[in-house]
Amino acid sequence: MSATVTFKVPTPHGPQSITLAYARTGAGAPLLLMHGIGHHRQAWDPVIPALAAEREVIAVDLPGFGESEPLPGVMAHDLPTMSGVLAALCEALEIERPHAAGNSLGGLLALELGRKGLARSVTALSPAGFWSQAERRYAFGVLLSMRQVARRMPPPVVEGLSRSVVGRTLLTSTIYARPGRRSPAAVVAETRALAGAERFAETLRSGRDVQFTDDVTGIPVTVAWGNRDRLLVPRQGIRAKYVIPRARLIRLPGCGHVPMNDDPALVARVLLDGSR
Repeated sequence: MSATVTFKVPTPHGPQSITLAYARTGAGAPLLLMHGIGHHRQAWDPVIPALAAEREVIAVDLPGFGESEPLPGVMAHDLPTMSGVLAALCEALEIERPHAAGNSLGGLLALELGRKGLARSVTALSPAGFWSQAERRYAFGVLLSMRQVARRMPPPVVEGLSRSVVGRTLLTSTIYARPGRRSPAAVVAETRALAGAERFAETLRSGRDVQFTDDVTGIPVTVAWGNRDRLLVPRQGIRAKYVIPRARLIRLPGCGHVPMNDDPALVARVLLDGSR
């Protein structure tokens, strides 16, 4: 079920009202899904049916992305603030310590929730924060280029390109290893989501000094990386394993940076196993 929820978050400037969009389905232990920068909750659609058979799945649009409103001007779109907002979201939805899973920025947020003791398990798919400075600059440059293309490309051109495998490859091969598997409608929707992301620049800017250096203890942690990830290269998974030594490190063969569409069955199995 797709819905919005409005809740208050305390800040030094007084309580601030936040409105986030989410989709909730399935039954079982709650599993919170978080997407990457410039994306939206529909990135998880290929795996949600399999997950919902065993979990209550809550896929959220992060603040300023998808259908969610940006944070109020007195709040930064940075890691501490965003993780605090997600904790308040869980409280508003009456979800106590969900399993947390995320991709890219969402993977970093899932790990932060786990580090703070706010999740009962974490599964991070190509999480941000384990880069070298050169790798971060490369990834940010690619993301900025993708954003510029999405904003400048007329909607009829996007729609026309989405109708062919070659066109979908041109639009999405940076994040998908198998872009031909993405539906034309999904490609159009996520291109629009990237173009319309209100807090893209601010969120990206806040990641310049982010480096995940703390272990996540006391809960199961799984880090999974597509071996064809062209945005955050797979060797960053080795660094994640050094930082979180008890984490399971899993390779996703044939998958790119956003693996849910490249191999839905494999990714769903990793998410279910990671949240047992």
